[in-house]
Amino acid sequence: MKAELKLARIGLNMEEGTVTKQRVAAGDRFKTGDFSYEVVTGKASNEIEAPGDGVTAEVPVGEDEVAAECQDACNFESA
Repeated sequence: MKAELKLARIGLNMEEGTVTKQRVAAGDRFKTGDFSYEVVTGKASNEIEAPGDGVTAEVPVGEDEVAAECQDACNFESA
């Protein structure tokens, strides 16, 4: 089943964030709890965990790119 991992909202007034580190690439396998990416806003930094086991299908937001809240940060096929 295809699914999207959206850019996480990590602040009350967050509208966008910078993905500072992508920890997965297309084709990578991951497990629940593995870190998928790191996002930074003006006041906070957070590592986002994978919600389940799967395989990365696409990474639409690269490192050091700015993305809107709820924009796809990682697309994957669930296991």
